[in-house]
Formats: sequence, structure tokens, C-alpha cells
Amino acid sequence: MNSQESSTQLRGLILEELTELTLHELCRACAVQDERIVELVEEGVITPAGNAPEHWRFTGTHLSHARVALRLQRDLGVNLAGAALALQLLEQIDSLQTQLNARDDATT
Repeated sequence: MNSQESSTQLRGLILEELTELTLHELCRACAVQDERIVELVEEGVITPAGNAPEHWRFTGTHLSHARVALRLQRDLGVNLAGAALALQLLEQIDSLQTQLNARDDATT
């Protein structure tokens, strides 16, 4: 890697946090009935903005988490509590990986 490559910074906008989906839109994106998303919310797998299902708003991150949780349930038979735990652990792994990458970048 040359010196120009090592000093290049990437800039971007994370659209997942800016996307807003209604309950109906999230259900369509996940190909599930409303009840499945309500279960995810009740278990704490995802936490939408809004105080009632008709006012809930979900981000792209919620969409991603819902899809992972539903896939864990469908493919591996994991219950909702297990799916919530798996998502927390995946987030921790991602955070630790980001910290390691930052530390590696700082020492290079």
C-alpha cells in the first residue's frame, strides 16, 4: 500500500438510519404478517419509534435485524429470546471489529 492509499478517507451516509418504514412496509419487506413484527417488538428484538403499531416507524437497521431474527427462527428454530441474544452478540462483534480496525489504522 502506498502513502496515498493509506491516507485516503472514505465518506458516506448511512441510509439505513435515515430510512423510515411503517409496520405494513416492514411486514412487506420481511414477507411476514403484522403479528410476527409485533412479536419482535414485544420481545425487544427491534424497538420502533412511536407509541402504537399504527404510529411505529422503523429504520433500515430495524429491517436488517428483523430479517436476521426471522431467518434464525425459520432456519435454525431459534426462539425470539435467542434471536434477540444473537443480534446483541453480532452487534458486539461488529463493534469490537470496528475498534480493532481503528486501532490497526492508528498504528499503520
